[in-house]
This record gives sequence, C-alpha cells and structure tokens, in this order.
Amino acid sequence: MPTPVDRRRFLYQATGLGLSAAGVSLGFQNREAAPGDAAPAPAPAPPDEAPRPDAPPYRGPNVILVRFGGGVRRLETILDPERTYCPFIYHELFRNQGILFNNVEIDSTPGIVTSHGQGTLYLLTGRYEHYEDITGQPLAERFEARVPTIFEYLRQAYQVPEHQALIINGEDRINEDFYTFSNCRPYGIQYRSTVLSLFRYKQFLLRDALDQDTRAGGTLPSAHERAQKQHKLIEMNNRDYRRDERGQIITNPVLDDFWRDWRSYYGTTGLVNPRKDRLLTALTLRALTRLRPRLLMINYQDPDYVHWGNRSFYTRAISIIDEGVREIYNAVQADEYYRDNTVFLIAPDCGRDSNRCMPVPYQHHFNSRSSREIFAVASGPGIVSGGATVERGRPHQQISLAGTVGKIMGFPTPHVDGGAWVLQEMFA
Repeated sequence: MPTPVDRRRFLYQATGLGLSAAGVSLGFQNREAAPGDAAPAPAPAPPDEAPRPDAPPYRGPNVILVRFGGGVRRLETILDPERTYCPFIYHELFRNQGILFNNVEIDSTPGIVTSHGQGTLYLLTGRYEHYEDITGQPLAERFEARVPTIFEYLRQAYQVPEHQALIINGEDRINEDFYTFSNCRPYGIQYRSTVLSLFRYKQFLLRDALDQDTRAGGTLPSAHERAQKQHKLIEMNNRDYRRDERGQIITNPVLDDFWRDWRSYYGTTGLVNPRKDRLLTALTLRALTRLRPRLLMINYQDPDYVHWGNRSFYTRAISIIDEGVREIYNAVQADEYYRDNTVFLIAPDCGRDSNRCMPVPYQHHFNSRSSREIFAVASGPGIVSGGATVERGRPHQQISLAGTVGKIMGFPTPHVDGGAWVLQEMFA
C-alpha cells in the first residue's frame, strides 16, 4: 500500500516551517527498530464484553456522530441552498427531516485552537482544553484527554461491548486513532472505544502474517522477509502511545475477524479498496452490518486538502462527505436494527478563514473568527423535524454535542463543561 502524505507536515515543510532542517525530529517512534527485533506480542485480548456486568443492557437509540472533518465554512455548507456542496445533508437531513443549529462556535479563549485533533476531542469530551503533544514534539499532536469521552460514559453506564463503541478514522491523521480513552479515573482504558482505520488494517496484516509464520513453522518466503515485517510492525506499534497498563498493544479478536473479512473482499494491495473519505464510508457500511455499533463516530477529513492546490479540492471533498452520509443513511433505513432507532448528528471539527487576500482564501490555522464558526445538524427519532433552524443571539458551543449525545442515549456526562449545556432545542 502506498504511504499517505501527512498533510500538515507537508504544509509546514512547503512553507519553510519544517523543523527537520533545524535538527528537530518529527518522528513518532519511541526508538529505532533493528532489523532483527522481534515484534512485541500484543496484550492478551480481554473478552469482548462490557467491563461492568452489573450494568443494564443498552436499549436506547443508536447515534451516528459525523465529524465533518478537515474544517468547512458555513458558506459552502448550510448558509445558502443554492451554494451548498452538501445537498443531501442540507435538503434531506435538515430541511425534510431534521433541525439545523446555524450558530455554533468554538470558544475563542486563548489556547483553544481551531484544528482537527483538538476539534475532535472537544466533540468527544464536551470540554475545551489546550492540548499539547505528550512528549513536547512539535506538530506531533499525540494528545490525551483529561476527562472521559462519550464512549467511556456509554460503556460505564451500559453493557456495550468495545466493538460497538466505534470510531472510523482516516489514513492521513493517524494520531486520531488513539483518542479512544481518557486519563480520568474511574473511567479510562477499561471503557475505551475501538477504531477502524487503514492504519489498523496494516497492523493486522503484519501481525497475522507473522503469527501464521510462527504457528505453521514458516509460511514466509525467507527469514529476511520475516525480519522486514517485524521491523515494520515495531515501527507502527511505536506510533501507538495509548497502550494497556503493561505497555502492550491492545488488540481485539472481533476486529481481527472484521479485518479478515475485509481482506477476503479487498485483498492486501491497497489498489482495490476505496481511499480517503470514500474509505471511511466503506468501513462504516461494513461495520454497520458486521459490528452493529451503538455509538459510532466517523472522522471525515478530506476538506483539509484546501491548504494548497485547486480550490475544487475543498468543495469536492465536501460533496464526497455528503455522498457518504447519504449512503450510510440509506443503509440505516434498509436495516431493521437501525431503522427508526438511529439519530444522526453532524458537526465540523472547525470552520475556515475568510481571507480574500490569499490564493486559497479559506485556511483554518489562523484562528480567525470564521474558523470558529461552525454548525450542527440533527435528524432521527425524538428529534424535531421539518427543517427548523435554531437561531439565537448567544451561540451554541461545539462542546455541547457531548452532553447532547448523553441525553439522547441516556447516560450521565458529569465531566462536560457545565456552561455548555446541550442542544436542547432539538428534542421533540
């Protein structure tokens, strides 16, 4: 499979801000892997069941939270039906079936930035925080939440197995694979979510090949190829900074079965399966039928291409997300398990700048006012329908989505920001 371009690293290097020339490493590895190293054994997989057997089973509505990732402006999405590049979300989920919050913002307190990883954690935790890489490396964005995520709240309150608290993540923002649990006790790793991503698939392929070679007494062509796979797996594992209490990589047998099925359908070359945000849609459609998630977050990201090149990269990426949401919605309506029992929530990770003096006038790294201006769309059972638009003088906050998910699914969210409340106007 080809190695994807890290967009943010490309941007900084292309603009002369890359730090490698100054001798600062941008690598993610904890140490260099020697060719003869053995790949570390993964942690023994726990039974895939809720960690609280005394908790009640979950019987409420499912929630699909779509992170409209990469940063999008209101102008190209929800302000004008004639200019929207997401017609399904605008006309079907909003106008025909749901409700629009057109005045949602990201707080402008110093240290609260408008970017993708941070925006994702704001949505997951219901709190604004100033996040820094845990080892202080610039641009690395290895963040850890200080308060529980919505997945931890769900699994602490109900018997929901790990594979049904699911994040679908993109191939270009690998660090977001590891936003699966917080450092907040008594929550944390035992109530974690799990992730489907191309990065996880590649890890599975390496682990499975090495395991088969070991059990069968040599299925790989040579010792050299085995050493190469071990080396690559160590490199990938070293990017995972969220491990179990013993420092071991966390695996899940249910997800391994998912990847075996994916491999049987798409193969291992990377030339057959969809890529970028179309990959996320394909993973979601397969997860709905095989994993049956109760709470699902999809981290779309392709609008981030707006940093360079043709402006149509940005608008086309919005359309690709819209097409993906339409496919997922149609799959939900065709499935009795999800039909009439699934709420869609859609919100961007951040907005975009409106700088007419730049060749590409809509960046988002300058923390301008319009980069903090976002929106939310809700549709599903128990949600006000008919195309209502919620307008009020005081904006709603992005972090209100976490408490809103808690209200929909019936679990408490004691650590969310008390001033954020929920998007109350959506409830019928």
